[in-house]
Amino acid sequence: MLDPKKLLNDFLGSRIPGAGGTVRERAGQAGQMAKDNPLATGAIAAVLLGTGVGRELTGSAVKLGAAAAVGGLAYTAWKNYKEGRAVEQAGSAEPEVLPPPQGSEFDIEADSQDGEFPLALVRAMIAAARADGHIDDEERARIIDKLAVSGIDDDEQSFVRAELARPVDLDSIVGAARTEAQRVELYTASRLAIEPRTRAERGYLDMLAGRLQLPDPLVDHIEATIAGATA
Repeated sequence: MLDPKKLLNDFLGSRIPGAGGTVRERAGQAGQMAKDNPLATGAIAAVLLGTGVGRELTGSAVKLGAAAAVGGLAYTAWKNYKEGRAVEQAGSAEPEVLPPPQGSEFDIEADSQDGEFPLALVRAMIAAARADGHIDDEERARIIDKLAVSGIDDDEQSFVRAELARPVDLDSIVGAARTEAQRVELYTASRLAIEPRTRAERGYLDMLAGRLQLPDPLVDHIEATIAGATA
């Protein structure tokens, strides 16, 4: 049976065979491994996102762990926005990413939370990774081959394969967010998945922010927090 919370943690925190650490801890080494041996990089994020931002979290964000990092980044940005703080400028000091308060709406792993919401976060990250249209049939086949040696279980592999095979359902992704915290987390997870270098990627994130009804200043805080917490 698929465990949503385990899937989210595996998505961002799978161990890389031969690299001696998680994706976040060995981002550079993982990237080189992917070039040298495309079938040896054992992490879902590495398979789907290549050298994407989600593999390059640093500092206090790394220490939180995978699911908590998403909640922590979202909470830190939201808190700074609510307190009316100025948006951190690019190149400023690395922000202190706060752990989400235990049991709060930002605590993704809390027992009181919707157990299916971590699946929505993974779906959101996969959708963002597909935003520029580069995952065609050939790329999808390559990803499926890599999943087979990634070390994740069969249920997780089946979930990712199914998500890649079906059209992106933005209505379903957006509809999974029932609270303000979850809306912030969905955008945060999506932004973690990609560095928006193309119009398609930037357009997708802007559309997502609009669908999630996130104010522009809050989105700016999310962007700044992620920029400061990634290598």
